[in-house]
Amino acid sequence: MKNPFAEKTIYQIYLRSFYDSNQDGIGDIPGITAKLDYIEQLGVDMIWINPFYPSPQNDNGYDISNYTDIDPRFGTMQDFELLVAESSARNIGIMIDLVLNHTSTEHDWFQKALSGDPFYRDFYYFRQGKKDGSPPTNWESKFGGSAWEKLPDSDDYYLHLFDVTQADLNWENPHVREALYDVVRFWMEKGVTGFRLDVLNLISKPDKLEDDFIGDGRRFYTDGPKIHSYLKELHAETFGQSNLITVGEMSSTTIQNSIKYSNPLEKEVSMVFHFHHLKVDYKNGEKWRLDNVRFDELKDIFHTWQVAMADGNGWDALFFNNHDQPRALGRFTSDKKEYHYKAATMLAATIHLMRGTPYIYMGEEIGMINPRFSSIEKYNDIESINHYQLLQEEGFSEKETIKIIQERSRDNSRIPMQWDSTPQAGFTKGESQYPISESKSWINVKESLKQPNSIFAFYQKLIKLRKAMPVIQNGSYQPALLNEENVIAYVREDEQHALLAIHSYSPSDKTITIPENFQNGDILVSNVARNQLTAETQLEAYETLTICITK
Repeated sequence: MKNPFAEKTIYQIYLRSFYDSNQDGIGDIPGITAKLDYIEQLGVDMIWINPFYPSPQNDNGYDISNYTDIDPRFGTMQDFELLVAESSARNIGIMIDLVLNHTSTEHDWFQKALSGDPFYRDFYYFRQGKKDGSPPTNWESKFGGSAWEKLPDSDDYYLHLFDVTQADLNWENPHVREALYDVVRFWMEKGVTGFRLDVLNLISKPDKLEDDFIGDGRRFYTDGPKIHSYLKELHAETFGQSNLITVGEMSSTTIQNSIKYSNPLEKEVSMVFHFHHLKVDYKNGEKWRLDNVRFDELKDIFHTWQVAMADGNGWDALFFNNHDQPRALGRFTSDKKEYHYKAATMLAATIHLMRGTPYIYMGEEIGMINPRFSSIEKYNDIESINHYQLLQEEGFSEKETIKIIQERSRDNSRIPMQWDSTPQAGFTKGESQYPISESKSWINVKESLKQPNSIFAFYQKLIKLRKAMPVIQNGSYQPALLNEENVIAYVREDEQHALLAIHSYSPSDKTITIPENFQNGDILVSNVARNQLTAETQLEAYETLTICITK
């Protein structure tokens, strides 16, 4: 089945770090509008914007205190309406980020619940503590510590799977669901044509909340018991009535659930984000423990998911980078200057030639890298700050802790966009409220646009190829060259074309054998000066090579 979103590419903007239009040091909505020509030049079809709602900003806007307004630090509703209009004039859609699992504790709903209003009390998970006064269950917050917070002068606790200021909503309550559907309808009326739905597969909790004696509680609420019925209802009541793009962020999910979430016949969401490929350098599955990339595991995850999702008519959101991840460049490859172009373009080709919808995270298209700040004072991310304390309590030295934070912090991707090499990286004419990376001196938009063979130009080519070639959009996926070390390769095929995409993750040259049926093909994509093929081909470090044959 052909997927209606297969030819599209989506560009993610972390709003506070993209471009500051009013010199207050924070990125804003008019800042996106000011850079629409740049985004149009890249060639993408849609912009996904991280949360811009009123919020105390304890989790960078994912703690929403009002779902239907704009936080003044980011602009006004008129600014947003202008952005939608100007984007539409360029045939670029707007995807907004909605958090339907929890609200800020400053939200009116939660404040009314605290005041004793029984209607809103049932909007959240309030439970009495155990007889000894301990929390109702031993579940852990994903940000560290207990997932329960005790109310002052009470035996009651409320559930927060994330920060203590992010209270989980009770989707079992139909009034909660209807209130959230009203939020979705509100933004649809504003001209939004896409929704990215945060931690969507956590919204269904079990009827009985009980201790987890073998884990942290997530097995009870991940892909929970009523998740598919909730999503079918959400689809039917809101975006299913229009041809909108929806992507669910699915934490620790399974292939089987992801197929069901994204198969168009199920009428839930258009596609899914899953993160298994971004955990292959976690030691013993723990994010805050460093390990080398287990490359064979990475390769196996890509191939397994691509084949299974195709077989089940599911649809992947394809990505290496986002606002919650350190930069892939330097994580899966070297980020040294000598490898910069080849490593960045090889990573891009790996994703963009797969089956699914590619996402580009701001700065990825110019090869931005992790800043590796040396002091915790430079970090804003609440998760990083919490773990700075927790890791030292667990026995890590301050130096070891900083090393872990440098590699894992979400701030790696949240530093300001590097527009030029000036002191504020062209992000603001004021003083940035967020640290600027020293790499701005050689990685920036101004420099990239001068170069005809830049990383930016390579991304443009990949985006154009996806639009032009049905085989990239909807062709089958077959793993290839499985015995080649440090190589991810696959064949995409339809009735007209077959593509062999080869991506070398090796920091040194390596020789491979090109399959016979591709030896006389045309070179479609290459990040080196390669103009001919031989049966035995020596790939350069971090080379990407795609060969096309016409049937």
